[in-house]
Amino acid sequence: MPLKKNPHVASVDQVRITREGNAAVIEYADDAVATTRFTIGAKKLAAMTDEQVLDMWNESIGAREEYARGLTYTATEIPAGNPQLAFLEEADQWVPRGHVVRCQVLSDAAIPPALDEPFVSIDGRDFTLAEFMAIVGTFGGWGMRIEFVHASELHQRPKLRVGEPTKRTGARTLRKR
Repeated sequence: MPLKKNPHVASVDQVRITREGNAAVIEYADDAVATTRFTIGAKKLAAMTDEQVLDMWNESIGAREEYARGLTYTATEIPAGNPQLAFLEEADQWVPRGHVVRCQVLSDAAIPPALDEPFVSIDGRDFTLAEFMAIVGTFGGWGMRIEFVHASELHQRPKLRVGEPTKRTGARTLRKR
């Protein structure tokens, strides 16, 4: 199931507004955009037209976008040798301690009996793909970049080239130093 797009500033013909208690339910005509509950308050909502609700909604979207443009994000990477994950008892799962997780994708195909199920190793601990997705899932709603590097260079960012792979090298661009 693809992730729904974030709600955006809309015109009256692009949404359907219904009311549930103290919230306006804003449903976009485009099914790819998420439906949202916009809490206004029952008394105030009862006195508002759909156009007023939409104006208020659009103002909140604009304010949120303006606020986000003013933010500077700095990812935290746990230093090599320190644990990157912590076990969160309340959630009964492993969670990242920072915003960067260095890991190695492995397979047990060479280990008898071969199950040929890939797994991810983080700090010497092996996680199934489902366990790894639970770790990644703690950042639900965020985006993620994956940069593949040699296992001996997990602590370093690779050189980056933006462009289509060439016919000669394909996606791999390994070169002698």
